[in-house]
Amino acid sequence: MTLLALAAALALQTTTPADPASAEAVAVMAPVKATFAAIATRDGTLLTPHFDPEATMIVTVERPDGSRVIRRLTAQEFAGGLRPGAERFEEVMPDPIIAIDGDVAMVFGRYLFKVDGAVVHCGANHFDMVRKDGAWTIAGITWSQRTTGCE
Repeated sequence: MTLLALAAALALQTTTPADPASAEAVAVMAPVKATFAAIATRDGTLLTPHFDPEATMIVTVERPDGSRVIRRLTAQEFAGGLRPGAERFEEVMPDPIIAIDGDVAMVFGRYLFKVDGAVVHCGANHFDMVRKDGAWTIAGITWSQRTTGCE
């Protein structure tokens, strides 16, 4: 079991998954959907209102040769990676699991990343969410990334 899956399993043992249609789950998902919209428009400035200023990103990349790399990024570096271009980006999380406990929430699930409609990589996303001043923000994102098993 990967560390990410273990963390998600432990979180879900102590917190009941939220009904995705509930108002609270919709509010938690708003910054996640805004992140996907920023990726689609390739505009990192659209991320700023949805990220905690101290947010961090961790990606574990499994390369085609089986080697693995872990990269850490600040929110600014993540946003800076979204540059204009001709290709159309799309990231989808078909069935996210949302867990909420007070002012802390988690969104976890598999994702597909597409360029011009073709899947180029996939994995699992884990969004750490914190409610500040009544609004949900992203405290961090951890995701895995691979090019195999993306059906």
